[in-house]
Amino acid sequence: MMHLFFDLDGTLVDSSEGILNSFYHTFKTLGLQEVDIKTFRSFIGPPLETTFARFYEKPEDIDKAIAVFRDYYEAVGVHEKVFPYEGIPELLEALKKAGHELYVTTSKHEPMALLMLEEQGLAPYFKKVYGSTPTRFEKGDVIKALIKDEDLKELDQMAIIGDTKFDMIGGKQANIGALGVSWGFGEASDLLENGADYVANSPKDLLSYLQKEY
Repeated sequence: MMHLFFDLDGTLVDSSEGILNSFYHTFKTLGLQEVDIKTFRSFIGPPLETTFARFYEKPEDIDKAIAVFRDYYEAVGVHEKVFPYEGIPELLEALKKAGHELYVTTSKHEPMALLMLEEQGLAPYFKKVYGSTPTRFEKGDVIKALIKDEDLKELDQMAIIGDTKFDMIGGKQANIGALGVSWGFGEASDLLENGADYVANSPKDLLSYLQKEY
């Protein structure tokens, strides 16, 4: 039995519209100079703390930017166009039937992660959801919290599955497997450069790999 830790945005669901609109709103509200769409899309994945530290030095300014983002996202963004990627429900169903334990590890604010999974009908597949909190927001810290809280022991039977280098880095920091997916917001080259053990091109491809290797 594997313990599989799934990233949320860009791995399980395409939630880009609400996230991008929340960044647009935040930049406009705070008077930040807007960046190009490619740069905005690169903000999907890393913690908000990391993203806004690129624009502010003072912790209180970073906290204010995060608050503006979350206020808009919780009221509007989380409900905007969101959908599971094609093949994700079937992948989760197959993995659960095979006896694997599934978790979500995300840098998204934990209450919003739970809400999104429930609204998309994916929550029943997962044993537990671990998201960003004020004291834990880096992906490696989220993964380590899960391992500790769930009292998991066999690191070689665990893997993070995600679409950005932050997922791969977090997996390596926690000494577990790191599996990349190419259908999200990251680049396959970045996933491999940051330690991905494998990069799947579709949920079906990922399932085949897991059935073969585990």
